[in-house]
Amino acid sequence: MSTRRTWIQQLTTAAVCLFALPVSAQTDTTVVKVEEDWELVIGEPSPDSDAPQVTCVISPYEGAQSVHAAFELNHRSLPSFVAGGMQLQAWNYENFITRDSAATGALSTSGETITWTMKMKLLEGNLYFYVRNGNSTTWGQFGGWGDLTLSIPWSLSSLAGYSPETSVEQSGVGYASNRVSRLVLKEVRYYNAANELVAQDTTQRVVHTLE
Repeated sequence: MSTRRTWIQQLTTAAVCLFALPVSAQTDTTVVKVEEDWELVIGEPSPDSDAPQVTCVISPYEGAQSVHAAFELNHRSLPSFVAGGMQLQAWNYENFITRDSAATGALSTSGETITWTMKMKLLEGNLYFYVRNGNSTTWGQFGGWGDLTLSIPWSLSSLAGYSPETSVEQSGVGYASNRVSRLVLKEVRYYNAANELVAQDTTQRVVHTLE
């Protein structure tokens, strides 16, 4: 068992001092929801060449080798490629499950900063993937209630297999990376079934940078 997985599994049984969060003895530390805060800073986009194109991944498993979600920005690859907009997809290995698209415009503002939160949650026998609190110049606010939301049947009772390192390793700028100043996973938060924050990781993980 890897060090990362051992670490996150320990999170389900005790408060971890690394995060410096006060957790009472009565608090359930079983993680059923994870939130990732992302920031994408565009350099010089090229609407004529559909550039750049970015994809961010989140998974309940380390390595994203099984079920995972992919959030595409400035392109929508399913059912066939379309430039612009954004699309949230759910996969099992290489098998596509479902998708939800939003917006249609292409990135066209130099230097714009795009922020959003990717979430993963267990609820009533389902695993939910969704994007919330999105803000950008090109698309305005995105990821409102019911928008960019997917759910699939799920039998596990915790998200103990999640690792932020998987998100970093599997995410990136798929096309025209020279037109992206940086892509950063800024913060990760872990919640129990009572929606109580049981851990917070403020380590900024850089996926891509031109600096």
